[in-house]
Amino acid sequence: MMTETGISNVKPAGLIFGATGGIGSALARRLAAAGWRLALSGRNAEQLEKLGRETSALTQLAEATDTSEVESVFKQALDKFGHLDGVVNCCGSLLLKSAHLTTDDDWARTVAANLTTSFVILRAATGRMMRSGGGSIVLMSSAVAQRGMINHEAIAAAKAGVAGLAQSAAATYARFNLRINCVAPGLTRTPLAEPITRNEASLKASAALHPLGRIGEPNEVASAIAWLLDPEQKWVTGQIIGVDGGLASIQARPAPSA
Repeated sequence: MMTETGISNVKPAGLIFGATGGIGSALARRLAAAGWRLALSGRNAEQLEKLGRETSALTQLAEATDTSEVESVFKQALDKFGHLDGVVNCCGSLLLKSAHLTTDDDWARTVAANLTTSFVILRAATGRMMRSGGGSIVLMSSAVAQRGMINHEAIAAAKAGVAGLAQSAAATYARFNLRINCVAPGLTRTPLAEPITRNEASLKASAALHPLGRIGEPNEVASAIAWLLDPEQKWVTGQIIGVDGGLASIQARPAPSA
């Protein structure tokens, strides 16, 4: 196997932040099954340890908004693997509030969990991977950054920032063979979305917004991330890949009248 770093017959090495979330854990299992050597980071010690055992991965607790903690995670991963072929930020949050009800703390937490983590991780990854032959970095945007949705002002702004960050960085680091892309999911059945999905009425209403008539599953988003990480996709960079049941790009069919 040939990786983007030019090392043949060596299993690819990847680092996932936010690995204990619904999408992060699905991605870890998918990559482990495909033969990747993994380093995983998250904030839940019990879940991280369990996932690490399941995927034979290196694990380290970290707060991904903290530069020193993120740097420590990269150091441990590179000490173990020598290089990284892929880095993914699956950290994030979900806030459904109109702007006039969003507090300063709501705003700060939303930006920190989504945009700040992406910048801190991207900065640490690019500084290392540009010197080792390139690779793939994947960040998490959202369908709500591309289509105006009621009560999504803060999260939409933060996720739009992630998309802009990825595209600018993709331009900056393309000459180093470093590919940077985003996935932009619609509503996905994860623990983060449970306040919506556990309520039958809100789940039904959310599903109806998606032209394919349902919400997403973590493995569907993880599949797109894994595709972007694959060195065979070495012609793909600066893209925002919608994995959203059509939410951001096409109109759902209206419900039939009674």
